[in-house]
Parts: sequence; C-alpha cells; structure tokens
Amino acid sequence: MKKTFSLWALCGFAFVSAFGTILHYLYEWTGGNAFIALFSGVNESTWEHMKLLFFPMLVFAIIQSFFFKDQKNFWCVKLYSTLLGLILIPAIFYTYNGVVGKSPDWINIAIFFISAAIAYYFESRLFKSGKIKCERKKIAILSFVIIAVLFGLFTFFTPRLGIFLDPVLGGYGIS
Repeated sequence: MKKTFSLWALCGFAFVSAFGTILHYLYEWTGGNAFIALFSGVNESTWEHMKLLFFPMLVFAIIQSFFFKDQKNFWCVKLYSTLLGLILIPAIFYTYNGVVGKSPDWINIAIFFISAAIAYYFESRLFKSGKIKCERKKIAILSFVIIAVLFGLFTFFTPRLGIFLDPVLGGYGIS
C-alpha cells in the first residue's frame, strides 16, 4: 500500500498541473463567464494563482476519496497538503520578488508547479508515516468548503490587498 501513495501523489501532481493550467485560461476562453470565474483564474494576481492550485487539488481529493475509504486520516492529510501548496505560492513568489525584483513569467509558472510538487510529496510522506490522526474528518471537509467559498467570494468582492492585485492590469478581482 505504501508504494501506491507515491503513485497517487504523482497522479495528483499531473492532474493538478494539467487542470490548473487549463483553469488559468478558462475564464478568458469562455468570454468571462461568471460561473467559471468562481473556480478559474480571472486575472494574474497571486490569489488567483492560488485558486488554480486549490480547485484541482480538491477535485482530485474527491476522486481519490473513493479509493481511500478505509484511510481514516484521508481528509486531514489532504487538507494539510492543500494548505501547504496554498501557502507556498505566495511565500515563494513574494520571497523571490523581494530578493530579485520582478519575476519573469516562467518563474511564476514554475512556482505553481513547484508548490504542487511539494504539496503532493508532503502528502505522500504524511500518508506513509501514518502519524496524522484525523479525529474530526467533518472539520477538515468543512475547511475545504470554507476555502472554496472564500475563493468564490473574493473573486467578486475583492479586498484591496496586495495579494489580490493584478500586476498586469492593476485591478482587483474581475476587471
């Protein structure tokens, strides 16, 4: 079973990489569809790039949950790895930009893939170790729901904070 954790992590990384890349362009491809905006990137802000990681990780977790029914710590491990990925995107982006200055697009793209890879590596290690105990699975699931709602809400009602600022167009949320 331990070997399958690594395989699942590799599949998860591939899924998130492909699906996240599609979500980067989906809003534009659909002509600015408001429903698509809920889970797709609507601008080039750091927040919107975090959305590109979150929703594919959530979808993959739901798919994976059907195969991990007997894994009691499943939703807690998934939550921890997803949160790690979400934290890494702004942490790496702002650290790099703080040290070097404005980053080229290929660095921003690499940050997304690096964050996803680290999140799934971490997840695989957590599953293999079995050290995470999930006493309240419903709280982990509720946390996913709250995060999803916040991503949707802040797409349309965007706080005027740096993480939400589109560095290309200079606006917030849907421009």
